[in-house]
Amino acid sequence: MARKLSLLAPEWWDYTTLDEQILRDAARLSITDMEQMTRKGFRVVFYDTLEEFYMAEALEYITAWMQSTPDNPVGICGPIGPTEQLPLVARLVNELGLDLKKKDAHFWGMDEWVLDNKEVGPDHPLSFRKADMELCFDRIDNKLRIREKNLHFPAANTKPYIQSWNGVRCAVMQGGQGETKHWAFNDPVRREGAYKDNPPTPAEYRKLTTRMVDLHPITLMQNARTSGGGMVTGVPTKAMTVGPVETWKADKVSIWQAGCHDNALGMRLTTLMIGKKIADSAVPMSLLAEHPNVQFNFYRRGIGSCAVEMH
Repeated sequence: MARKLSLLAPEWWDYTTLDEQILRDAARLSITDMEQMTRKGFRVVFYDTLEEFYMAEALEYITAWMQSTPDNPVGICGPIGPTEQLPLVARLVNELGLDLKKKDAHFWGMDEWVLDNKEVGPDHPLSFRKADMELCFDRIDNKLRIREKNLHFPAANTKPYIQSWNGVRCAVMQGGQGETKHWAFNDPVRREGAYKDNPPTPAEYRKLTTRMVDLHPITLMQNARTSGGGMVTGVPTKAMTVGPVETWKADKVSIWQAGCHDNALGMRLTTLMIGKKIADSAVPMSLLAEHPNVQFNFYRRGIGSCAVEMH
């Protein structure tokens, strides 16, 4: 029997197609309830200040890169949403004199916009590569800076990026959470073909690797809001994204939520689903319930409330 249609985009799958009881249970979660979702393989952490939040995120870069050696190179896969940690990473590298070149450290970008079936160049104002370079890597002293060949960004020709995950350990994959409950651009799929009545099973979705994707309408609206002043017509409708296959190669997945990219219900919903091991590809982030080492990081004041409040 087919599941209900999305309330937001009927031709797509998304969290509004879930059983209503799951949504109600998520909405009722207090911060204490969210903390108590911690279990083996899943940890929920709260930070009281934004300074502490973003410094902790930046330190994951440093901790990962400090493990790297030429014989056993180590890297980190990092997001653009959020970005506030990136200048802190550069400053820490410079202040500590951390020689990323000598350590043969690596970095993977998570995603990139696509226009005309090709990844946008670093001259595009929305380019994620541009943001990584300007906010972080170009600010690192040249003598310490990571080697150019060790910076990996997804492109329409996916082969070099996919191969870069071989022989290099990813200590941590960071991410944010979008309003479609994605990490990177792992959005829910269209409601068509084999997935007209039900979304892909978790096992099917986990077989996806780095690829070009059509973006869910919710994702387009979110990125217009956060990056384009609401100009949704200026947001590309396709993107490259790191896949679940690469995600499961990371020792740890660390998701950072300051309350800017998803809402009060969304942050509670994925916490509930991962905590209770409810995996459903209509909520892609919930598939991390099957990853052996996941950490959710929240800014306490950004959690908000699901109570009805008129404005």
